[in-house]
Amino acid sequence: MQAASVASFGSPPECVELPAPTTVADHDLLLDVLAVGLHPVVRAQAAGAHYTSPRGVPFVPGIDGVGRDTDGELRYFIFLGSRDCGALAERIVVDTRHTVPLPADTDPVAVAATMNPAMSAWLALRGRTRFRAGQDVLVLGATGSSGRMAVRIAALLGARRVIAAGRDPGKLAELSALGATDVVAIDETLLLGTTAADVDVVLDYVWGTPTAVIMAAIAARRRDPGHKLTWVEIGSAAGPDAPLPSAALRSCRIDLVGSGRGSLSADEIVAGLADLAGPVAAGALVVESETRPLADVTRSWQDATRLSSRIVLLPGRAFTRMGPGA
Repeated sequence: MQAASVASFGSPPECVELPAPTTVADHDLLLDVLAVGLHPVVRAQAAGAHYTSPRGVPFVPGIDGVGRDTDGELRYFIFLGSRDCGALAERIVVDTRHTVPLPADTDPVAVAATMNPAMSAWLALRGRTRFRAGQDVLVLGATGSSGRMAVRIAALLGARRVIAAGRDPGKLAELSALGATDVVAIDETLLLGTTAADVDVVLDYVWGTPTAVIMAAIAARRRDPGHKLTWVEIGSAAGPDAPLPSAALRSCRIDLVGSGRGSLSADEIVAGLADLAGPVAAGALVVESETRPLADVTRSWQDATRLSSRIVLLPGRAFTRMGPGA
């Protein structure tokens, strides 16, 4: 079967021939893979730069996707626990408990493109906070693909205000149409601190020094220091470390939590993804995507950093069946 293989950390994978799995153990499921998203986390894993990166090479990258089981049922799948990757192949074995059945008319490409960028905000709001409709949310890093999706999800889940902060003026201007009630340039610290002074939740895709500066600005302007602010660290676009202001943490009630594998159990992740799959499969949440055959994985890997759309790779049989315009 065709599969992508990473021969060395930091180098793009190549399409190779590997033996196809034929047997499964308890709780396992054999899937014919239909579509796999080439997400930033997949590239980070392959570079050895992510905390879920495999310890050695070679390995097959890819953390989630859509496949069809031997009974013909369509399933979203994700690798969790000891199997952190391996999706970019024509056939895979996954833990049945880490799959979500999908309606028969679901578009596999749309689900493969959307679930990963959507899951960060969905799991953060549904699993790492006690968010409820009518609360206010600040999205830091709202102009990235996951941040844009976070704006849409916060609005979908009933946020009263969704404040979007980012660097790209053009992309910021687009966020009102996606559900943002306020848009602020992330460098306008005083304005951002005032606008977001009393938010209930911060979804932080930025981290680094900007987080420290913005946290201090918000803390200094909160009208009720005892009103809880849950600050959820999700990404680290500005750097892996943040010099957090001690005065901000002492002067008001800020609960600082992370959202990712380990901070949520596998059962919690799968339960959250089962809820998320509904609006994604129904088309309520969609990421712009383009399809390519798995054989083009090396070129696609290099193109992914410059494209605004999400590349979805299709194994040979799936590409032939769905075609390049799928």
